[in-house]
Parts: sequence; C-alpha cells; structure tokens
Amino acid sequence: MIPSLGQIPAIRNFARLFGRAPMQPSARQFLLDLIPADSVGAEIGVHKGDFSAELLAQVRPRELHLIDPWQHETSDIYRDAWYGGKASAGQLEMDERYQQTCDRFEEEMDDGRVIVHRGYSDEVLAGFSDDYFDWVYIDGNHLYEFVRQDLLLSLQKVRPGGMITGDDYTEGGWWEGGVKLAVDEFVREAPVELMALENRQFALRVKG
Repeated sequence: MIPSLGQIPAIRNFARLFGRAPMQPSARQFLLDLIPADSVGAEIGVHKGDFSAELLAQVRPRELHLIDPWQHETSDIYRDAWYGGKASAGQLEMDERYQQTCDRFEEEMDDGRVIVHRGYSDEVLAGFSDDYFDWVYIDGNHLYEFVRQDLLLSLQKVRPGGMITGDDYTEGGWWEGGVKLAVDEFVREAPVELMALENRQFALRVKG
C-alpha cells in the first residue's frame, strides 16, 4: 500500500524545515512544495520544459540544470516513448524540442539561472563535483538499467539531506516497471530515506 504524504513523518519535518505546505492536490505539487527555494537542482529528462517552467515559477531555484540528449531512439523497445516512436518526425523533432526549450528559457539562461546540458545524464552528471546539488529530479530513460544509473550518480552528486525524486514510479508502461524496480532496489541498498510515493512520483532523502 502506498503511504499518503501526511502519514510520513519525514515529509512533515522536511516541509516544516523549509516552511512549505506538505500537500497540494495536483500530481507533482507536493514535490514542488518540498523542494527548497534558492536551491541548486537538476532535471533529468526535460522533453519540452513544462515541468521545468513549474520549477522556476514555484521553487525559484538559484540554479536549474536541464539535462536531456534530445536524441531520437529508433529501437523497437522505444516505440511508445516520447523520444522514440511518439516522435514521428524522428531526430528533426528532437532538435526542434531542444531549440524550443532554449527559446522558452532564453531569459533565465541569460541570467545564469537555467543551464541547458544537451547530453546523456551519466556524462553530464560526471562533470559536477560531489554534493553539488540540493536535489535531482529523474525523468529520463525509464528502462531499469538507466534509472539505476541515474539514481547512483544522483546519490554522489546530491548533498546529504538533499532529495532524489522522479517520475513514473509504477508497474507496467512501455518500460515494464523499470522505474519502480530500480527505485525499490535503490531504497533497500543505498543510504536514502523514503519520503513519499504519490501520483507515480517518488521522493527520497539522502542520509548523512
């Protein structure tokens, strides 16, 4: 059974620490409420930047690093993915999404609040020092091995007490539950505390 947000003491304590309400009705609002303002964060898997815009408007991070290769995947396993079969124009469509994202956040990029990294998350995250981020949101390649890789790298790059969060914690999907499998395994093995599982979102706190 998935716990409700208000039933998890760590959620209440974390929210009080940063002066934010612990629960709102929309799918990812509780994450926006948990992430501290003036923080340094990364979003892995940007697509068209819709959640990025919510982060900027509500969290107002000091630095927001947007990480996405915007690379079209042609393998049949990706036929139902936004960056696979659902990108009907192939790589041209991915290039357009990248440019639209840059245009969308041009002002924030100019003032240094948004930094766009066109590349794979393992390569991009490796370029940051350990404990650099206050939080990372994972919504990239949903296959198990890639989610596990993002989780392990995020553990290195997020400071103790920070957050590792992400999307599509659920059974099934074209990724055959790979996100859930990787997260469940990570929680058992890594020095993290489960904060919330809600609306297909997960939130973990890095111990330390």
